[in-house]
Formats: sequence, C-alpha cells, structure tokens
Amino acid sequence: MTRPEPMTFGGYIASARKKIPLSQKQLAERIMREEDGEAISPQYLNDIERDRRSPTSDHLIQQFAKVLKIDADYLHYLAGKLPDEIRNKHLSEDAVKAAFTAFRKPVKK
Repeated sequence: MTRPEPMTFGGYIASARKKIPLSQKQLAERIMREEDGEAISPQYLNDIERDRRSPTSDHLIQQFAKVLKIDADYLHYLAGKLPDEIRNKHLSEDAVKAAFTAFRKPVKK
C-alpha cells in the first residue's frame, strides 16, 4: 500500500481556491503585498500553487488564510515558517526547545 503524497503549501492553496471557486487571477487580485499594498501577480500565484515558489512573508500567509477562509496556523506549518507573532518573541534556546518537545509529545501519525 502506498502512502498518500503529503500536502504542500501550494497544493493546499490550489485546493482551497478551487472549492470557493476562484480563478488564479481572481485570487491573485485579493492577495495584497505588505510592501506596497499592490496585488500579487497571477504568475506568482501560479508558481506558489505549483510549489515553484513559497510565500515570502507572514503577511502573505495571513492574506491567503483570510481570503480563502482557511487556518493560518496550518498554512504556516505547510510553508515551514513560524508566524511572526511567535518568531518576534525572541525566545531563549531553552524556551524554543521546551515548546518543540511539548509539540512532539501529542503528535502521532
């Protein structure tokens, strides 16, 4: 029996977009960059959905979550990024170690 492919950030975004349904162009028009408030390009979204690029910021992850009405924490997990609210706490090495240890305990496959 083969294991299913793990979900990727891009795959999850594409799946959520299609459920709404929105075209790539429509979704791209709703995702605003933090730097200039402009929408991302449909090509950038296409690259994300095909896992050729990943979101560059916590802001973009939050935008995707809001527009697609999906959980931002799961998106952070899929993107391999910690949310800014956690990363900006400047935690000690011991605090980070304790948090990851606590996280691993209840997680079972």
